[in-house]
Amino acid sequence: MHRGRVVFGAMEEVVFGRQAAEAIVEQVARVAAQRAFLMVSGTLNRATDEIERIRAALGAACVGTFDAMPPHTPRTAVVAAAEQARAAKADLIVTIGGGSITDGAKAVQLCLANDIRSADDIDKVRTSHGVTPQINAPNVRQISVPTTIAGGEFTAIAGVTNEKKRVKELLTHPQVMPRVVILDPWLSTHTPEWLWLSTGIRAVDHCVEGICSNESHPYADAQALKGLSMLAQALPRVNADATDIDARLDCQIGTWLSTGPLASGVPMGASHGIGYVLGAEFDVPHGYTSCVMLPAVMRWNKSANAERQAQVAAAMGHPGQDAGDVLDNFIRGLGLPRSLQDVRIGPEHFDHIAAQAMKTPWVPRNPRTIASAEQVREILLLAA
Repeated sequence: MHRGRVVFGAMEEVVFGRQAAEAIVEQVARVAAQRAFLMVSGTLNRATDEIERIRAALGAACVGTFDAMPPHTPRTAVVAAAEQARAAKADLIVTIGGGSITDGAKAVQLCLANDIRSADDIDKVRTSHGVTPQINAPNVRQISVPTTIAGGEFTAIAGVTNEKKRVKELLTHPQVMPRVVILDPWLSTHTPEWLWLSTGIRAVDHCVEGICSNESHPYADAQALKGLSMLAQALPRVNADATDIDARLDCQIGTWLSTGPLASGVPMGASHGIGYVLGAEFDVPHGYTSCVMLPAVMRWNKSANAERQAQVAAAMGHPGQDAGDVLDNFIRGLGLPRSLQDVRIGPEHFDHIAAQAMKTPWVPRNPRTIASAEQVREILLLAA
């Protein structure tokens, strides 16, 4: 018998197939914001006119722009953005960029609501050992325009890197979920191909680990299986023709669906857990961690969930084939890295990675029980 609980988040609208500048202005008016603070991609701000077009469309309602969020959302950058938003008296944050910017704005919301003014103060609002402290709800909310397809804009959690410990930590509150997500496929044509495709594999990873979880349920499965099918068809189309706007929008909608499991209480597994360590400690891009780890995790897990893995292969258009092999071939076909060696991580690091991965929230909930760091090391050897 299925048992579970689905909590519907604080998101009000998803707008898709619309140009960002037009949709942002409409949404700012709808939520009656008067002081919108932009957190944006530095590349988009400096190398294109897209951000200036949005600023011009907002007019006096735009009160500032922060464009210096590094990958993996370090604490110091979060605090810097929060101080700038506080000084601007922002009543809304609008993000335009990738997952690190989206997560950064989620963290900024908590900083503003809880008077966090230093990197060390983030300890007061972060989740530790699975326990989230009692904290004030955000009073400055967020609208998100993603330019990558990892899917973090659809969740109420943020990953922020503690630079001192080189560990990615979770911040969460139901209200950090963006009020609105705007999916603009035209804006995404500025995203480097490797980043678009690799974050697409991150979305695939959300689908796959959701489908394969021991805690999966039909509501999550319906979204993850459809999302996986859309991504499996659309990512190669974008790879073949970067100007294929329909394919880009299919990628964005598939990514939206990929977050269904996590948003409805289904945990991720070892691919995400190990990926946290590879990102925080070795600066491997989010998408690349999934490219490298997901097929290996699937192969290691197969003895525990072969029936669920069969659904993955079928959704990707290869019924009856081994899901680990299907994913391996799919990722290779997009020209993305497929081994730890490809991302310059050698066996000398495996013991440390394994020990750190055991401390993440996802490794303990992997569908095949991982009881020791030695078992994580087995997965790393499969990915070597």
